[in-house]
Amino acid sequence: MSDALPDFSAVEDAARRIAPFVAATPVLRSASLDALAGARLVFKCENFQRVGAFKFRGACNAVWSLTDEEARRGVVTHSSGNHGAALALAARTRGIPAHVVVPEGAVAAKLAGIAAYGATLHSCAPTMAAREATAAHVAAQTGGTLVHPYADPRVIAGQGTAVLELIREHGPFDAVVAPIGGGGLIGGTAITTHALLPAARVFAAEPEGADDAFRSLRAGQRVSDLVPATICDGLRGLLGAINFALLQRHAVEVLPVSDTEVVAAMRLIWERLKIVVEPSSAIALAAVLRNPEPFAGRRVGIVLSGGNVDLDHLPWMS
Repeated sequence: MSDALPDFSAVEDAARRIAPFVAATPVLRSASLDALAGARLVFKCENFQRVGAFKFRGACNAVWSLTDEEARRGVVTHSSGNHGAALALAARTRGIPAHVVVPEGAVAAKLAGIAAYGATLHSCAPTMAAREATAAHVAAQTGGTLVHPYADPRVIAGQGTAVLELIREHGPFDAVVAPIGGGGLIGGTAITTHALLPAARVFAAEPEGADDAFRSLRAGQRVSDLVPATICDGLRGLLGAINFALLQRHAVEVLPVSDTEVVAAMRLIWERLKIVVEPSSAIALAAVLRNPEPFAGRRVGIVLSGGNVDLDHLPWMS
């Protein structure tokens, strides 16, 4: 795997490669949410993607980029849920083994999804260091190819196909907003947006309790010692080096959001759009509602990244 930054041609290649496997997800509008935001919001609903999240795009691109010899040895990753399920399903589409390292305390519904797609699960302590060390050990044992959840150019290029669809079918936009955890989705989003809409602004919605991207851009160097504490379980990954480079190259603006604001936005989406999204997805709308100025009167593309929720533990029930 090369550490070179992916470009728009890599996103276009990914779109062709994964077309037989991914869902072309729908777009939704809401007049009442437009009124609340003071903007024209267009929601790309990746909660309707296979495995219930955008992650299948990147995982599928990584799996189908492998040579036949690499593929035979299988793939390995670490994940709190969505990427693990995505890689497991992508591996199944090619008939190869998948091994997923999962941190203790991950959402039960997401772990069940990973197992249901046929992956072998390996448990580890709930720290990024433990996840990466365990995944490296499993890869060494199995000979499988490590597919990092976000710091992999193939994954980043695959994630960029969501906004590629959004812009080509429903653009143009003045701004595009997507969640940020490790930075795979926002990296692909920024590459694609600026290739097709050079003047558009790209915003990353980040939990205040996991704001390493915000701190990294402010410091001019990657912050890697933060311990995430947020309801957005899918956004607890620390920003990767390649992802930080893409944020800088594309002048991505990071908007921190509180967990309280995330839960309020999640409930709004359930009520107004009539769809199920998880906190890590709702944060994109929360960022727009918290920061109305850059979006006022503008046409805004919003990526709703996933909908894998534990229905027995909804955040407004606690």
